[in-house]
Amino acid sequence: MLRFLLPAAVTFACASPGFASDITLVSPDALDWKATPEGVAFAALTGDRLQASYAAMVELPSGTASPLHTKSADMFGVMISGAMTHVAGAEPAFEVGSGGYYHIPGGLPHVSTCVSAEPCVTFLYQPGAFDFIPVTQ
Repeated sequence: MLRFLLPAAVTFACASPGFASDITLVSPDALDWKATPEGVAFAALTGDRLQASYAAMVELPSGTASPLHTKSADMFGVMISGAMTHVAGAEPAFEVGSGGYYHIPGGLPHVSTCVSAEPCVTFLYQPGAFDFIPVTQ
């Protein structure tokens, strides 16, 4: 069995010319930012955020605070610059800054705020379409 698997593994390892073409590199100045009427800008990386799962860069102006809302899908983010709070209910507001990670479960009512003097830029991933469902109190 080893005599069969070893040549197959070597063949696979050496047959890698196609791997390099699978790498996507995008410089910051090549991102295609699209602003919403609220001033939040999205730069798509993969997928269509309004249709299915996606990854995007997101920029919120300093001081931007969302109203209480939920999302249908979980949200996973990594802060690139700036500082944000994401608060659910009566929880204390803890800041997440550059290099920090956050996860907001789908269906959880929360308020997100860019609390830094500079705009907040984050990498965002959702395993479902983006939505914004206001919560009335």
